[in-house]
Amino acid sequence: MRADVIVAGHVCLDVIPTLPESCQSLATWLVPGGLVNVGPMTLSTGGAVSNTGLALHRLGVPVRLMGKVGDDTFGRATLDVFRSYDAVLAEGMLVAAGESSSYTLIFSSPAIDRTFLHYPGPNDTFCAADVPDDLLADARIFHFGYPTLMRRFYRDDGQEFETLLRRVKARGLVTSLDVSRPDPHAEAGKVDWPAWLARVLPQVDVFLPSAEEALLMVDPARYAALEKSGDVLLQMDGDLLRDVAGRLVSWGAPIVGLKLGSQGIYLRTTSDAARMTVPAERLGIQPRAWTNRELLAPAFRANLVGTTGAGDCAIAGFLTGLLHRLSPEAVLTGAVAVGACNVEAADAVSGVPSWKAVQQRVEAGWTQLPVMLRLPGWGWNVDQGLWFGPQDCGGQLAV
Repeated sequence: MRADVIVAGHVCLDVIPTLPESCQSLATWLVPGGLVNVGPMTLSTGGAVSNTGLALHRLGVPVRLMGKVGDDTFGRATLDVFRSYDAVLAEGMLVAAGESSSYTLIFSSPAIDRTFLHYPGPNDTFCAADVPDDLLADARIFHFGYPTLMRRFYRDDGQEFETLLRRVKARGLVTSLDVSRPDPHAEAGKVDWPAWLARVLPQVDVFLPSAEEALLMVDPARYAALEKSGDVLLQMDGDLLRDVAGRLVSWGAPIVGLKLGSQGIYLRTTSDAARMTVPAERLGIQPRAWTNRELLAPAFRANLVGTTGAGDCAIAGFLTGLLHRLSPEAVLTGAVAVGACNVEAADAVSGVPSWKAVQQRVEAGWTQLPVMLRLPGWGWNVDQGLWFGPQDCGGQLAV
C-alpha cells in the first residue's frame, strides 16, 4: 500500500474509565480502601502511532503505521482496532513474540487534567532495525512519536534514534518528531535532554512538542521554577516561547511548533533559507513563505468532552496541511482546528472528521478562543485569525 506518511514509534492500548462530573481531584477519589462508582469504560489504542496515525487516516491521508506490540490479548486487540479502520493499517506493525503489550490507564474528565498509569512493554525494545528500508519507499513524511518513552531511543544521548532518522532522511523523506513528557522518577528522567536534542534535531525537519515538554527538556530548572508557581503553560509569554523555540531551531530543526493546549499552537521557523530548502522541495511548499516565521494560532471553541490525543491529532492536521502544500498560516489554522475536533469526543480520534469537513467548519466562521498568554509586541491579523510575532518576516501586522 502506498503511504504519504509513515507514523512510527510508541503504541499502547488505552483504558479510559468515564469519571463522574463531580470528580474535581483524583487525590480525593483514589484513596486506599475506597470504592468509586464510574461510568462505562472506553477501550482504544493510544500512543503516537495510533493517535496521529489514525487521525491522519480519518483526515483522508494514506498512512502506514509502524509500532511494536506483544503476541498477547492486548496486542491482538490493538491490531484489531487498526484493522477495524482498514486492514492494511496493521500490516506495518511488528509483533514481538513472548512480550506483553503496552497499555495505559487514563483518568480524564473536563474538571481535571489527565493522569496516566503506563506500562511501556515492547516500546522499550523498539530499535532502528525495526523500521525496514522497503517500508519507507514512496512515503513523503516520516513522523516519529514519543521516543522519550522508548528506552532504546532515549539512552546514550539518542544515538540509536539519530541513526534511524539519518537513514530515513537519506531515503529522501521529511522527518517529523513529537515527544512526550519524560517520567522524572524513571530512567528517562535522568537523561541529559539538551544533549539528546542537540544530537537528534539536526536530523529533524519538523518538531512538534508541547510547550511544557519543550521547556522541560530545554531548561529543566526554569520549568521547575514555573511549576512551583502553578500552571506552567499559563505563566508562559511570547518571549519565553520564542526563547524555547529559538533554541530548538538553533539545534537543527527548521520548523518548530509548540502546542499550547487551549491556547493554540506557536510556530517558529529558521532564518536559514538553505536549511529550509530541502524539506520545502520534498513537500512542494514555498521555502520563502516558511522561512523566519513567528505565528500563533488560537484554539477554536469546542464542546469539550475529553482531551486525550488532542496534541497528536493537531499534529495530524499540521502534517496534512503540509501535504496539501499550504502556507504556514493555513497549516497552523488547520492544526488547531483538527485538535479542537478531537476534544469533542472521549477517545483519541473519533472526533476527527475528514480534512474537507475541517476546512468547511473553519471557513464557516468557527469561533476562536481568546489567548490568555502575554504577547508583547505581537499583532493580530483579523482576516487570518492569527497572531504575528515581532520576529515574523512573512506576514502583515494588522489590527
